[in-house]
Formats: sequence, C-alpha cells, structure tokens
Amino acid sequence: MEGAPVSQAALSSDHQLARLLQIGVVLEELAEARARRNAVNPELDGEFRTVLRDAAEESATHRERLDALIERLNAETVPFEQIEHLVGEQYEPADEFDGVLYDQLCSEATAYKFYDDLIAALAGTDARFTVDRHHVVETLRSIRAEEQAGVKQITDLMETTE
Repeated sequence: MEGAPVSQAALSSDHQLARLLQIGVVLEELAEARARRNAVNPELDGEFRTVLRDAAEESATHRERLDALIERLNAETVPFEQIEHLVGEQYEPADEFDGVLYDQLCSEATAYKFYDDLIAALAGTDARFTVDRHHVVETLRSIRAEEQAGVKQITDLMETTE
C-alpha cells in the first residue's frame, strides 16, 4: 500500500490537507479492520491476540484524532463500516502466525511512512490553513510515534518467534 511520498505541492490548501488526512483515516481503518479480523485466529496465542486487539484500538483512536482535524477543515471521511465491509470482501485473514505478523507489520510501517511524509510536506510548505498548523503537526507526530512503536513491537515479536 506504499505509494509516492506526500509532496509539498500537494499541500497548498485546506482541501488538499483534508484529502491527505482522509487518506490517513483510510489507512487506520484498514489497519483496524485487518487487526480485528486476524485477532480472532484460533491458531494465535493469547499474547499475540492481545497485541492485535491493542493495535486495532490504537488505529481507532488515531482515526478519531484524524477525524477531529478533518472536521475542523469542514470535510468528511469514509465511514469505518464501509472500509470494514470492503476488507471483509477483499481480504482473507492470514492462516499462519508469520503471515499475521507480517500483515500487521506492513500496516504499521505503511502508516508510519505516510505520517512521516505528511509531516515533512507540512514543514516544507508555506501554505496557510484554517486549522492551526502546529496542532496538526503535533497530532501527526504523536500518531507517527505510536506507529513507530508498533513497528518495533511487531519486529521484536517476530524475532522472538524465529
């Protein structure tokens, strides 16, 4: 799901900022829905199910924080239920432990990279927004740090299962 980095040119208006934040919401919705689906895998031990449930809750919190920013920009997001339905139709839960770990690692790493690029784009543009830029950046930095911690947690878990 990694794409081109967020460019500074993509951030010249409230509308463009809202669109990029909406992409963040979709990334979080996908991560949440996939973590919830994988958490019910009976092959997983309780510790890893807990990690997945925590990851799903964290994604839900990130989504809510992004939604609050988007609302200040007078925009809307795609409802979680719509993304959850698409995940159910298009995505098969991983059958094996390594596949579940890899899937979660990809979700966390993709979100981290997206937020990292968005923060850099915000730092590199002189565009004015109707929302407080500092608040947006601090929110994104906090979310990025949590994604980074998630990457580390999953990587550490993968190393202990080898």
